[in-house]
Amino acid sequence: MQQLFPHIEPFRTHMLDVSEGHSLYIEECGRADGLPVVFVHGGPGAGCELYHRQFFDPDVYRIVLFDQRGCGRSMPHASLQGNTTQDLVADMEVIRSTLGIDRWVVFGGSWGSTLGIIYAETHPERVLGLILRGIFLCRPRDIRWFYQEGASFLLPDYWGDYLEIIPEPEREDMVAAYYRRLTGADELAMMAAARAWSLWEGRASTLLPKTAVVDHFGNPQTALSLARIECHYFMNNSFLEDDQLLEHAARLHAIPGVIVHGRYDVVCPMEQAWALHTAWPQAELKLIPDAGHSATEPGIVDALVTATNRFAARFA
Repeated sequence: MQQLFPHIEPFRTHMLDVSEGHSLYIEECGRADGLPVVFVHGGPGAGCELYHRQFFDPDVYRIVLFDQRGCGRSMPHASLQGNTTQDLVADMEVIRSTLGIDRWVVFGGSWGSTLGIIYAETHPERVLGLILRGIFLCRPRDIRWFYQEGASFLLPDYWGDYLEIIPEPEREDMVAAYYRRLTGADELAMMAAARAWSLWEGRASTLLPKTAVVDHFGNPQTALSLARIECHYFMNNSFLEDDQLLEHAARLHAIPGVIVHGRYDVVCPMEQAWALHTAWPQAELKLIPDAGHSATEPGIVDALVTATNRFAARFA
């Protein structure tokens, strides 16, 4: 079974000013003249973690990681101004152009799969290949499943903590109720909502409980950006047309792809990966029988590293 590559440090970092006052943190790892790959993190609003560098052979790849608007080391933190899907796609193009990259492999999981697909559908000529994990189609029913009714039946104990801070009269629309608190003037209410929102996602992300994952989601800085930005996106239908990812999937047909998905993914049920594969049959679908949503689960790691090694052999 494949493991993560050893820890590495960046050989170069950048702060890149983009529109609406945002400044993006970018780092490059591995080989300066290697096969370019861009890591697209989840959320939206989660930011990159140190282990994200380790899915790629540093002797082969030029690994580009960036924190999307408002999260991680990008500034201003947790900002919703000028923070839309279209802005993030435009940012990826600015990063690619600024770094002098013609085409790159796009690697993304969860919301990173959403953004990776939209980027590839918008700029297919810039994508050598797609490696996607934990497919999130961002349809209204996908949001309702996790934040209103569906996952609640599988994890009622964790759901109770997510539900607790919202008064009963407001519970018919949990995303809207959280949005009022996450964008309100009461900072204590904002942080309580951010923590509850983020912990619900962290606890649901692995097949078996994993303290490191929950601790990451419970970190106040991560929780604030994750909850505020996710809720902002979901209140706005993620700035997407209905079924946009599937409707435009024909634009992916010429792009080599691997889809990795845990069979017991509670955050993004497997139906979403199946729907994408049906619309994009040219991609290889790898269903992991003993995994949930998190990229840290052993079977997910194995499939992702196997995919990056195969792409390295194909494109390097």
